[in-house]
Amino acid sequence: MDINLSAFREPRGVMRVIHFIFSICAFATITGYTGYTQIACKDDSVKKEFEYPFDVYYPSINVSNCVTSLTFGYSSDARYFVATGVLAMLYSLAISIVYIKFDEMYKSNNQLPMIDFVVTVIFGVLWISSSAAWATGLSGLKSMAEPTLVSSACSAANCKVSTSNFSTLNISVIFGFLNFFLWAADLWFLYKETAWFPGNQPQTTSGV
Repeated sequence: MDINLSAFREPRGVMRVIHFIFSICAFATITGYTGYTQIACKDDSVKKEFEYPFDVYYPSINVSNCVTSLTFGYSSDARYFVATGVLAMLYSLAISIVYIKFDEMYKSNNQLPMIDFVVTVIFGVLWISSSAAWATGLSGLKSMAEPTLVSSACSAANCKVSTSNFSTLNISVIFGFLNFFLWAADLWFLYKETAWFPGNQPQTTSGV
């Protein structure tokens, strides 16, 4: 039960610290984001803000007789991504505690390294699928956040649409795929701890 930091001098421990940090970075870039769509017509303008989980419903926006709407919903993609990040952060923290408090048990028990390996595979799959889903959702969000003004009243009032910068959300997608790479890269180091690794197979001796 003594504190043992030896695992953090090995790749598997270092990778867990990196997983913890980058998981937080991935979901924090979404949950902390606030964007807007602004419609300006002559001397009048309307600004509508949106934030996580990106469910927006403005069926009628009237600016100087220019009527448009702003409705979109990408909460499922965003929540899937954030849930993956939060769960990955919690698992990284939990397994780090196991490394610190029960490292000898981890090394002597064949089941624990294999469970750690399998769970890491699952998180790798979650990261690649949630990142791909969120990348698709973000592409749709960018398109829907800038409504097309086609009515004659909008043209007569010289209405223009402007939106917030999406660079933070673009970074979240990058963090998502980077997390997939990091979790996938850790599999080799974890595999070497399992009984599946040839170097960990018990040596058999044949009698003469």
